[in-house]
Amino acid sequence: MTAHAELDLTTIDAPREGLLGAVQSVLNVVNDALAVLSALAITAAGLVLTWEVIGRYFLGIASDWQDELSTFLLIGATFGSAAWTQARRGHVGIDALSMLLPPRVDALRRRLADLLACIFVVFFTWKSWQLLVEAWVDDQTTPTSWGPPLWIPYACMTAGMALLAVQQAVQVMKTK
Repeated sequence: MTAHAELDLTTIDAPREGLLGAVQSVLNVVNDALAVLSALAITAAGLVLTWEVIGRYFLGIASDWQDELSTFLLIGATFGSAAWTQARRGHVGIDALSMLLPPRVDALRRRLADLLACIFVVFFTWKSWQLLVEAWVDDQTTPTSWGPPLWIPYACMTAGMALLAVQQAVQVMKTK
């Protein structure tokens, strides 16, 4: 093993041909763009929080917007990059069973796990959509003096989980 492992940026289990291949190609473009935006959001959140520390502790500047802004940025980054990570099988997984099971049984186990995860993500997307609609209709905001609208993080959650659901569905439908 080398001193550092290279990050594999290729999609795993991704269909390359037919309708699913076309869907995966579109997903790759969207996921890549969101991965870049997510990286920028994480960087911005780090800068905002650094400014908060400098402003509050060294310059005596009171503020309340930094925590909310950094939280919104991190929510966007987390949900925005979920499908990109799934396309590369980068989410946490337990590989102990894959070493013990015969390849066909392991493939079935993996497909079943993907299907169950996809069902959960579809449910999460639906619930996020309900929160988004409620926040939009009721004009909900955070209970602070800044008071940004809550539809922003709910929109990030809904869009990110919808993309993750599509990515998982494509991986489930791909023939082995």
